This record gives sequence, C-alpha cells and structure tokens, in this order.
Amino acid sequence: MATRIRRVFYYNMTVRDRPGEAYKTLTRLRELGVNLLGFAAYPVGPVNTRLTLFPEDSGILAHEAKQENLVVDGPYPCLLVQGDDELGALVGIHETLYEAGVNVYASTCVADGKGGYGYIMYVRPDKFDAAVKALGV
Repeated sequence: MATRIRRVFYYNMTVRDRPGEAYKTLTRLRELGVNLLGFAAYPVGPVNTRLTLFPEDSGILAHEAKQENLVVDGPYPCLLVQGDDELGALVGIHETLYEAGVNVYASTCVADGKGGYGYIMYVRPDKFDAAVKALGV
C-alpha cells in the first residue's frame, strides 16, 4: 500500500466516566449511519471522558448530531496518514513538515498487525494549509 495522506475532521463529545458510555455513543452513531475512521477516549477531570470521533463523512455526523441534539464540538481539521508499517515510516512525513516550518503538536499512531498503520496528526490551524501544501494533500 502506498502512503495515503488525507485531510479529515474530528469532533469531541464529553460524557460521564462510567461503564457503557462509549458503547452507548458508538451504538447510537452506528444507528445514525455515522461511519468512523477513528475513535479515541481519554479522561477529562475526575468524572468525565472526552470522546474524539473521526467520521468518514463529517457532514453526516454534523447533520445527525444536530437532528438528535447530540452535543459535539467541532469540526476540527487534522491529517490521517495510512501506509505500510516499515522501519521509519513516519520519518519522511515529519522531515517534510519540519522543512516547511510546521509543527505537529499532537499525534497518535497504531500498527494494524497486518503490515499497515494509521497515524493521526494534529497541526495548529494557522499552519494547517502549509502542512497540506507541503505534503501534497
């Protein structure tokens, strides 16, 4: 698989930190026809969890959230990189951004166990267009 970089959008939801909240949210999104490219959850304070949703089609999530009175924050742009998992797979991407003066201020990467990986990169809004241009997205 060749490396594929694309612009995607993410949304945040805050839920109570208790068993079943992610399950309920993911089930509801499935029922609404929202396909996710990615999902993350992390604690926010002592009683809440922030769910970060990366929909395949941000328009569907935005529309359905509004129709269902789901409180989501976003959309926010980020970059999704998918490619072959090999030694140094991310070096060239980061070199290109470094040379363009763009900082990746947060990221998450995971190998799929079958020779591929997915990598989410967060770039500050004032540098997002520069990142897109440098990477040829």
